Amino acid sequence: MQARRAARELALILFSQFEKEITHYSKRDFEDIMLKSVRILSNSASEELKLTVGSLIDIKEFLDTYEAEHATNLSRPLGAKNKPVQIPMTDEMITKVDTMIDVAEKAILALEIAEFTTLENQSEVKDYASEIAEAYKNHHEAIDAQIQKYSKGWDISRLVKMDKDILRIAITELLYTKGAPVKVVVDEAVELAKKYSTEDSSSFVNGILAKVIVENGLKG
Repeated sequence: MQARRAARELALILFSQFEKEITHYSKRDFEDIMLKSVRILSNSASEELKLTVGSLIDIKEFLDTYEAEHATNLSRPLGAKNKPVQIPMTDEMITKVDTMIDVAEKAILALEIAEFTTLENQSEVKDYASEIAEAYKNHHEAIDAQIQKYSKGWDISRLVKMDKDILRIAITELLYTKGAPVKVVVDEAVELAKKYSTEDSSSFVNGILAKVIVENGLKG
C-alpha cells in the first residue's frame, strides 16, 4: 500500500471520530486520535484474522469428514488411508469462502495502515493525514460550501456522514494540499466510497468532485 493511500484511509477514520466542531481540535488532538485509531485497527485486524482462522478450521473439518464418509473410502479396509475424492462446491461453501476473503482483506488493510502509521520511516502517513485534517480545519467553511453547492438541494447535514467525510478529505487535497494528482485523489475517493459507504455513494462522490474540479480550473 502506498503511503498516501494509507494516509487517506487513516484520515477517513480520523474524521469519523470527530465529536466536536473541527475548530476545537489541535494538531496534538489529531495525532492522539490517530494513535487510538491505529490501536483499534490492530485489535480489529487481530479479531478478523481469528475469525478467518475459525472459518478455515470449519472448512477443513468439513472436507475431512466429507472425504472420510464418502462411499469410496467407506468401502476401503479399516486403517487404510483415505483416497482424495471430488467435492461439489455448494452454496454454503461458497458463502464461507466469500466471508473469509472479505474478512482477510479487511484484516490485511487494517494491518497495512497500522504498519505504515507506526513505522518510523513511514511518518509520511501520519504527517499527511494530519496535514489533511489541519487544512480542513482551516478551510472547513469553504469546503463544506462546495459540497453544499453541488449536492442538488440536499442539506449537507442530512448527507451520509461517510460521504461527507470522503468529500471533505478529497476537496481538501484538491484545493489546499500540494503534490497529489487530481486523478489519484478522485479515484481513491471513489474507491473509499465503494468500500465504506452506500451503493450509490461512489457515483455521488465522483459527480461532486467533477464539479469542484471544473469550477476551480484544476488539471492533472
